[in-house]
Amino acid sequence: MDFNTYQKLAKRTDFHSKKEERKRFGNNLVNATLGITGEAGEFADKIKKLYRDKGGKLDATTKQDLIYELGDILWYIAKMARELGVPLDAVARLNIQKLSSRKKRGKLSGSGDHR
Repeated sequence: MDFNTYQKLAKRTDFHSKKEERKRFGNNLVNATLGITGEAGEFADKIKKLYRDKGGKLDATTKQDLIYELGDILWYIAKMARELGVPLDAVARLNIQKLSSRKKRGKLSGSGDHR
């Protein structure tokens, strides 16, 4: 599945996208930002428990749980892009362009958005 198709399909499950829900829950960009941080926290918690409880050995159940969490993160990324009015494939393309430019210039490591 391509990113734009995913973004369109994900919107079908976003009950905050309806006008009345937007009034009730406020700005969808805020909702998406808080949602993605929550999902990233759930992913991180599963990684913590993987190392704490299983010595870092990834079993099939934990792997599946991590994949589900990545899907939830992707859902919120698609929502954020939609709220910004940009297709998800454009976000992916721009990210690869940015990283390729950094690699060419030897700037993959370090800090700062505009390196």
